[in-house]
Amino acid sequence: MDQYQFVFLGLWLILSTIVFQAIVFIRAHRRTKGYKVGVMDSSLGQDSFLFRSYRTFWNSLENIVPFFGMSVIAVLSGYNAETLNIIVWVFAITRIIHMLLYYFIATEKNPSIRSLFYIIGFIANIYLMIDLGIYLVQ
Repeated sequence: MDQYQFVFLGLWLILSTIVFQAIVFIRAHRRTKGYKVGVMDSSLGQDSFLFRSYRTFWNSLENIVPFFGMSVIAVLSGYNAETLNIIVWVFAITRIIHMLLYYFIATEKNPSIRSLFYIIGFIANIYLMIDLGIYLVQ
């Protein structure tokens, strides 16, 4: 397992980023006038930090499930630790950049600069899915 230490650190960073996003979202939501537990104003758009923090958090939740699952399978199956390190850290860094851009750039433009970092993370996810699948059937 020592060979996967950097992988574990990267996975910890990804999960910690999601916890941070939850804290930011909860704080933004609780500061909203007329705050109601579990209720989001559907009229909010990109100009609202509450909307952007909500979308950032949920986007990360949607993306972590397959990535984390495949990462665990990769470690348990003995997948190449060096390759997994690169994939995990590319995903971790692009998710952090995506988060920061989503927090600080309010735009309706699609694709936007944050889309580029979303796509890089998504490609890392797809690469792991395919390469791990090939590794498992050999």
